[in-house]
Amino acid sequence: MAVDPIPALRAYQDELAAIRRDIHRHPETAFEEDRTAAIVAERLAAWGIEVSRGLARTGVVGTLRGRRQGVRAIALRADMDALKLEEKNDFAHRSVHPGRMHACGHDGHTAMLLGAARYLAQNPDFAGSVHFIFQPAEEGEGGARVMLEEGLFERHRCDAVYGMHNMPGLAAGHFAIRPGAMLASSDSWTATFHGSGGHGAMPERGTDPTMPAAAFVLATQTIVGRNVASHDAAVVSVGHLQAGDFGAPNVIPAQVVVRGTARSFARATRDLLERRLGELARSLAQAHGCSAELDYERRYPVLVNAPEQTRIALE
Repeated sequence: MAVDPIPALRAYQDELAAIRRDIHRHPETAFEEDRTAAIVAERLAAWGIEVSRGLARTGVVGTLRGRRQGVRAIALRADMDALKLEEKNDFAHRSVHPGRMHACGHDGHTAMLLGAARYLAQNPDFAGSVHFIFQPAEEGEGGARVMLEEGLFERHRCDAVYGMHNMPGLAAGHFAIRPGAMLASSDSWTATFHGSGGHGAMPERGTDPTMPAAAFVLATQTIVGRNVASHDAAVVSVGHLQAGDFGAPNVIPAQVVVRGTARSFARATRDLLERRLGELARSLAQAHGCSAELDYERRYPVLVNAPEQTRIALE
């Protein structure tokens, strides 16, 4: 008969909340999670869990063996890094580091996995081993890939890995899960527009890259609406614009940089997004007497949940 872990977890809920708020107050970005990693390693060791450090520089792996014989091993995984954002909150545990914030909830993920590790360390009534993987650099920097390349699964063999991410708007105590494709691939792109620039009072004497760049920002939204099949799903969003000098608003810049993200679930759709972004940038630049190039970086692939492990998680 399964044992309900909730009463035991509630006994140290306040401690876990304090850990989470401490990590929130001291956010660290990709591959710089030294303080966070030290907290994780110290807690794991205090609970009698074997600790391994150094993968992907700041990664931490804890290993716990059950009291029953078994050769299978699973992993529970959480991410530790923060984002390069300025925190605007005014509560007591707001970030003390300018331009750094736990805005994606990885402080909570870390505290949650520590809670699971503590509970299992106190109740190791299982066969085999559990690895607790605390991953650095999830925010676009590929920390998981680096851990894999540095031998994560050679050093810590796993038959399956379980992870989760918070979802604002989902009711507390509820989980969203499905077999197959669960989260879209995540790519970044940069479109750079080049012109001669010039004086704002004499635009006819030069070529103005702000014009094709502005048209391009609007045109990106036609890709999903007119090129992606209605039964498929994709997102293209602009997240950064840079041109000129704030102190020289009367000068037409010679270069405009537009950056954004692209998400999709299918390889063919991913190919389409890359192709159409490049076509739009180059054709719009040419129409305005300018030039453009697109740099498209394929970052995270589609997250595909294995059916058997999804069934186990649901149970």
